[in-house]
Amino acid sequence: MAANPQNPAAATPRRKVSRHRGEGQWAAGHFTPLNGNEQFKKDDDGLNVRTRIETIYSKRGFDSIDPNDLRGRMRWWGLYTQRKPGIDGGKTAVLEPEELDDEYFMLRVRIDGGRLTTEQLRVIGEISQEFARGTADITDRQNVQYHWIRIEDVPEIWNRLEAVGLSTTEACGDTPRVIIGSPVAGIAADEIIDGSPAIDEIQRRIIGDKAFSNLPRKFKSAISGSPLLDVVHEINDVAFVGVRHPEHGPGFDVWVGGGLSTNPKLGVRLGAWVPLDEVPDVYEGVISIFRDYGYRRLRNRARLKFLVADWGPEKFRQVLEDEYLGGRRLIDGPAPEQPSRQWRDHIGVHRQQDGRFYVGFAPRVGRVDGATLTKIADLAEAHGSGRLRTTVEQKMIVLDVEEDQVESLVDELEALDLTARPSSFRRGTMACTGIEFCKLAIVETKQRGSQLIDELERRLPDFDEPLTINLNGCPNACARIQVADIGLKGQLVLDDEGRQVEGYQVHLGGALGLEAGFGRKVRGLKVTSEGLPDYVERVLRRFQAGREDGERFAVWAARASEEDLS
Repeated sequence: MAANPQNPAAATPRRKVSRHRGEGQWAAGHFTPLNGNEQFKKDDDGLNVRTRIETIYSKRGFDSIDPNDLRGRMRWWGLYTQRKPGIDGGKTAVLEPEELDDEYFMLRVRIDGGRLTTEQLRVIGEISQEFARGTADITDRQNVQYHWIRIEDVPEIWNRLEAVGLSTTEACGDTPRVIIGSPVAGIAADEIIDGSPAIDEIQRRIIGDKAFSNLPRKFKSAISGSPLLDVVHEINDVAFVGVRHPEHGPGFDVWVGGGLSTNPKLGVRLGAWVPLDEVPDVYEGVISIFRDYGYRRLRNRARLKFLVADWGPEKFRQVLEDEYLGGRRLIDGPAPEQPSRQWRDHIGVHRQQDGRFYVGFAPRVGRVDGATLTKIADLAEAHGSGRLRTTVEQKMIVLDVEEDQVESLVDELEALDLTARPSSFRRGTMACTGIEFCKLAIVETKQRGSQLIDELERRLPDFDEPLTINLNGCPNACARIQVADIGLKGQLVLDDEGRQVEGYQVHLGGALGLEAGFGRKVRGLKVTSEGLPDYVERVLRRFQAGREDGERFAVWAARASEEDLS
């Protein structure tokens, strides 16, 4: 077509002009809520729901709860409705929320840094027995979760927790959730730096402050000065990792933008070294960037990892320094060194800085009960300890044990089926809540994981290689399936007779710390729940037969043929 100087548009086809849709970023002036979650947060801060729980809902019962409080704001105080019993996994994505809701709650107790006194653990156990039908699972973020909680009992539970310095404040919701920390902070002989003072200051400054109680989505954070990299720093929104600067000494390397779920991303380094006393300032700067620049249009793109992926670490650091640290330049610093061993869970008996010992032990897939927790508190005190810790692997540690008390403590824990000398399978298997209580789940996980441990111990009694097996009830990766040696994502699959049954999609060879990366999916590889022990045994025997000298499972899985992995 010849050009027409009188009408340039006639010379070329018209292009449709599309207007860019805003992402709902407050820093860009976009304050109009773009989805229902943003609307109910604008209508009323989630922290305000506590008053209604105490004065209205706990007195009038479940049916009096406003829907936006029930499925929204109550999370700001650690409360989720649990799954109504008897609803199978095939209906998870079909039913409306009110059809899935039971009239009971999961209640999450936040345990920042995993730090507990025996008095606190005893109260947790007593609450479990009195109000939660004995439930008290240890999570992979160092928290404890109850189930079967009635709304009528919540104020009394809060009173008892808060009397011993515990809280459910912002344990869930679009908030700064629990700050995970090294479970051996301040006691490990090989520690680079103790991050506990920074955790305490962040709690004091940030948690419960309405300046940070309306974030685009959840905000996960970690602080550890352990050379074992024991807080899964690569999959947090922000993480501070202990390093030694050649000029400035011990401090922290800053990571941002990690997270899993259905769109997993590993965090990236900002290349900045931060001294201990500046960690709270940098934390506040990062969470403020998330609040102001985070995407609020689509919930599935609202985590910090998407902003970091779009900006890159250089721009993120620049905005942090220029807009949130008053123009102060952060010091360039080194990356953390690779951990010296693959197991980073502190299980077993280890000497502390002060010459005493800590004893790490393994419940089954984080499943304990209130009676057991009170017994653990009693045992710890009887052997001279007043302190315990939870870990990010659903395990526990007793601190400050005198040498002459270690063996008797280990034996008494063993009598409770809490072993400090676990098999690789007991030590490395984790499971999320699963269909028993979770409204998002498709399959059962806790019992399946426990049964899998028993089967593998029976079939492969001499297997002693470090190995992680993570079971998740749905695609959301609460149990970190993408970064496990064997990650199992719950879904419905077809068995050999063509029936739809519970099963798992398999991820193989994921890792954190040592050559961090996501597991490999073999095309079409799915296993039924019933066939899971056979499958894992088969793959592990092939690994044993085909591995090179000293080769880890994750490395072997990356190079193995699909036939070897199926």
